[in-house]
This record gives sequence, structure tokens and C-alpha cells, in this order.
Amino acid sequence: MGIVCPDESKRIEIEEFRRMLLSYAAVHRTKAAADDEFQNPQHLPTAVEQNRELEEKKVCVTSGVSFLGIAIVNQLLLRGYSVRVIVENQEDLEKLREMEITGEMGPSMNTVEAVMASLNDVQSLSEAFNGCRGVFHTAAFVDPAGLSGYSKSMAEVEVMVSKNVTRACAITPSIKNYVLTSSLLACIWKDLNSSTTIDHDSWSDESICINNKLWYALGKLKAERVAWNAAKESGFKLATICPGLVTGPDFLSRNPTSTIAYLKGAQEMFRNGLLATVDVNRLAISHVLVFEKMKNTASGRYISFDRVIRSEEEFEKLARETGIEFSTMRTNTIIGASNTNRIGIKLSNAKLCRLMSATYRCNSEC
Repeated sequence: MGIVCPDESKRIEIEEFRRMLLSYAAVHRTKAAADDEFQNPQHLPTAVEQNRELEEKKVCVTSGVSFLGIAIVNQLLLRGYSVRVIVENQEDLEKLREMEITGEMGPSMNTVEAVMASLNDVQSLSEAFNGCRGVFHTAAFVDPAGLSGYSKSMAEVEVMVSKNVTRACAITPSIKNYVLTSSLLACIWKDLNSSTTIDHDSWSDESICINNKLWYALGKLKAERVAWNAAKESGFKLATICPGLVTGPDFLSRNPTSTIAYLKGAQEMFRNGLLATVDVNRLAISHVLVFEKMKNTASGRYISFDRVIRSEEEFEKLARETGIEFSTMRTNTIIGASNTNRIGIKLSNAKLCRLMSATYRCNSEC
């Protein structure tokens, strides 16, 4: 793993590229492949082809030390990518080094580099993105003063950073595709009736989020909207993934702020059949597959979930898993949303299922 500061990033990047290029031909060759190359020298890749493949396989992940960020980085490494991880402070840098020692980020840390950059500075981000073909923006923000760890002010920070990342993508010539992690909460907080279908075309109502102090939903909603507006103005390709509550091994301890913030209004979601979860590794796979298929036809929004909480028993189990008192999850009816029975409301991830069906079994509610 390399650690790169903005003022020396170009020099280090050249050296890193040279090292990767030299090592490329010697790594991951099987005996059969080597024999084939010996017998058919015309199949040997040229230096130009090697160069092109290396360039196409270089991507950047913001918040790569987060619960979801780590999973995305690992999936990228498994598929042969070279990953640049943005770190903002010494704490993130130490965490990345610790993951290198413990092996949490997989066996290919030699293809991971850490770049110091500020999410508040477009130019800093552009320098960090330079040379990469794609960006995965996964960051969410923590406010210890907020009741759920995520306050109204943090929603505005989320929006500002989303705008900065999108602008940085737009001014960085090497960036072709951008995948933003939004949330299912950006889709479900709206006026509902028994025939409503929540899918990739659904958007939450900003006024409902504000009136009910659903700050995490508001932050994700506005951050996604600002990214779409900037992408349309700039003309580069964007895809957004809107996951349910992200779960997985030790998910509460590893992702406490987002988990608690997501579950504000959980009783209303449960009653309407919209309280959905997704395993972090499955979600990471979705991110990578969407990114790869953006080279062809993939675009727009994708809803991601693999389980919908439908019974009281499942709801109670989720409460135990999150450590949240069941009574605190039973919030009052959301102001501005229809007081409906969950029967009839449909939650659909059909668009993502179609994209993933050729590779993975998809659990679809469609």
C-alpha cells in the first residue's frame, strides 16, 4: 500500500504506474497460459494493450475505510482492479494500515494506495481522482451532537460533499463513470396508497423528511439530487444505488451512526412493508457490477435490498441486532405520509435484479 500526499501525487503516481506495469506480466499467470503464450507468441499482449488495461482497471473509492467502503474495495481487488482510497486524516490512515496488517482488506494490498485529499476541496479531489477511470462515492457523515448521530447540519454537509465529488469528477479528464451510494430512504418517504410501487423512479418528499426530522433521509435525498443535476450539466455518466439498511457481520459496531440514523421512522417503514435490509458484501458486488456495465447500457438509479422485514418476530430480531429498544423504534405516524396498511404497497428492485441476473441469483420482490 502506498500513501500519497497531493503535492507529490504526480511523481508517486508515475512511479506506481511503472511498478505496476513491470509486475503485471509476472503476476497471476497459470502454467497453461504461459504454455499457450510460448506456442502462440502472437497472443502476447503488447505494451500498449497492457497500458490500456491497467488504466481501465484503476478506480477511486471515497471513505474506503468505512463499513461499505471496505467491502467495495475488497470486491474490486477480487476482480483485478487497482484501487485508490481517499483518506482525509491521520485516523483514517492508521485504520487503513491496521487493515493491511490484519488482512481485513484482502490479500492484494499491493494494488491499493491511499491518497490524502479533502472532501471539501474540489481541486484536491480532482488531483486524487486523476488517472482513475471511475469513482465510487460512499461517504456518510457523523455528528456526535445529533440525537441519532446524524443531524440536520450533517445533511447539508452530505449535500456539499456530493456536489464537490461530482464537480471533481466532471473536471477530471480520466474519469468516465461515477457510482454514488444513496439510500432507499431517498425513495420511500412520500405520500403512499395501497397501489403504490416503490422502485428506481420513486423519490422521497423533501417536506416530509424536514417535518419529521428525518435528517439522514434528507441528506441522502438532496445529495443524490445534486449529483444528478451536476452530472446532467457536465455530461458524464452517473449511476446511483439506493440500498436498504446495510447489514452484515458486526454491522452495528462497524456502522453505528448510519444504522441508528436509518432506523428513525422504522415502525412506519415496517408497517408499510418498506423496512428492507441488504448484506454489505452483496451490496458491494452490486456497486462493482453496475460500474462495469456502465460501459454498455447501465445507468440511472438502482434499488438494492435482499430482505424485507415483514413479521413482528423479524422486527424484534432487528431491534435486538441493532441494540435499539423496540419501543424507540415504534415511532409515531409520519406527518404528511398516508396512514396506510402495508398490504398492497410494493417494493421493487427489479432493475438491479435484471442487471445482476446473469451473474448472481437475485432476491427480488418484483
